[in-house]
Amino acid sequence: ELGCHSIRVNTFGTNDPEIWKSTVVDGLKKLSEYAATKNINVLCENHGWLSSDAPKLMQAIADVGMDNCGTLPDFGNWCIKRKEGAKWGECEETYPDKYEGIERLMPAAKAVSAKSYDFDDKGNETSIDYTRMLQIVKDAGYSGFIGVEYEGNRLSEEEGLLATKNLLISAAQKVN
Repeated sequence: ELGCHSIRVNTFGTNDPEIWKSTVVDGLKKLSEYAATKNINVLCENHGWLSSDAPKLMQAIADVGMDNCGTLPDFGNWCIKRKEGAKWGECEETYPDKYEGIERLMPAAKAVSAKSYDFDDKGNETSIDYTRMLQIVKDAGYSGFIGVEYEGNRLSEEEGLLATKNLLISAAQKVN
């Protein structure tokens, strides 16, 4: 037994919307059916390509139709298309509104990932409004775990994680 409430799966897949949807729904159904026997949730993170298209990901979750299949909204993963079709590297197209994307993913959220890349001199993330994100999370009625991720290069991994944690605490105090 794993002793955890959830596992995260990568629905990165393909950039072909029809193939992506059918393979994601099929795979998630099979995983969720098995995971249900172990009392485990199967979570899909917005993690690039079509998985970062919030309406498409939510439709796939709805098509699975199982209570233990949900989302792991990530504050920072919104790249839908990278240059030359690469899986990693420079982003060519992003989901148009990360805040709206998080709002769409929250109804199925069973965990949340607070990602950061860089901070200003006041400790705020330079590309993500954490207070706004946490307000969306709270307004969705979410009260579970929020994981901390740092993907920047200016700070060490430990410094980045601690800065993200401190920002979460600070932003949470500003949420209504």
